[in-house]
Parts: sequence; C-alpha cells; structure tokens
Amino acid sequence: MIQLLLQQHYVLFVTITFALIFSLTFHEYGHARVASLIGDDTAERAGRLTLNPLPHIDPLGLLMLLLIGIGYAKPVPADPRKFNTRWGTLMVAAAGPGMNLLLAVVTINLYVVGYKLGFPLFKTPEAYEFFRTLGLINMLLMLFNLLPIGPLDGSYILPYVLPRKVALQYLQFNQRYGAYALLILIALNFLGVPVFQTLWRMGQAMLNLVIFL
Repeated sequence: MIQLLLQQHYVLFVTITFALIFSLTFHEYGHARVASLIGDDTAERAGRLTLNPLPHIDPLGLLMLLLIGIGYAKPVPADPRKFNTRWGTLMVAAAGPGMNLLLAVVTINLYVVGYKLGFPLFKTPEAYEFFRTLGLINMLLMLFNLLPIGPLDGSYILPYVLPRKVALQYLQFNQRYGAYALLILIALNFLGVPVFQTLWRMGQAMLNLVIFL
C-alpha cells in the first residue's frame, strides 16, 4: 500500500483505503448483527452493532493495512452461552465473510446496471476502477477470512463440517498452532510465495461469476 504513495498513485491509494475501511466495517457489523439476532447482545452493549467505522477500526491494524497491505479490525465480542441455537458459532462466524460476499455482489451488479442504463458517471474509467476495486477487496476479504487457521472465521466454521472426533482434534491443533500457521502464511507471501496473489486471482474469477445483470 505504501508503495502506491511512493509511486504517486494517490487516487488508487485513497480508493483502496476507503474500500478496506468500508468493507471491514460491514464485515464486523455482520458478526454483530447475526449475534444479536440469535440472542447475544454482547456486541450491541459494546457499541459494535453499528455501521460507524470508528468502533470497528483498530488503529494498529489499520496502520498495518496502509503500510504493508495486511491488517485487521477489532474482533467483535460474542458470548456463545447466549446463543439460542446450537449453530450460533457457525452463524456468527459465517456472517462476516457472508457480508463481504453480499457487498461484492451488490457492488459489481450496481456498476453493471449503471453502465447499461447509460449513466455518464458509470461510463468513466474511474467508476470502473472504484466499483471493481471495492468488489475485489470484498471477495479477497471473504476468501482470506474463510481460511481455517488462527483466529480467522474459517477456524470457527470448519469444525461444523468435520466428523466430531476430527473436529475436536482440529480445534486442539488450531488452538495451539493456528496463530503460528497464519503468521507463517503471511511470511511466505512476503518471501515470494504467491499466497495473496492466488486469493486475489480467485477473487477476480468469482467476481466475474456473480455478475447477474
């Protein structure tokens, strides 16, 4: 990200920064909203049931995003004991990536509709870059958070699709080594292994598949 400023790509830097803050806010809001719907008011009482980005943004996580392109928002607090369904953890975990998928679908199809209807704003290269960037970032956030390692949402989802014994073994393994696995994955990316480039290409392919209009 910082390279964009050094290369004087100021508009692209602002676009990506806005897209990241916007997308992370909706991601965390998704967690909070679903938790509230199934009986847990923990996030609401913590001021996280909001689309205001300020309660969701972690300053260090945002700084990391702007400097190296990898960061995080504040995790939404939840109390599984308050869930009124045994699927509560799965539902809350899936809500964040699900919100990113929804944003990607809405974003790219909104652009297509505006373009086909001939609105001048949607005919500009800037509009194309903005809407496609916003859609791609949401696809990337969805795919990244679905990785079943460390504290990512995928680590809460995977146990629900595994046999009980295997799920328990996975949970024990991830509790001990998941955070290290995530750090290794990030390190490999900086060492030249195309981890995030692969996710980005997958996001591009998926974004093209969700154009319905």
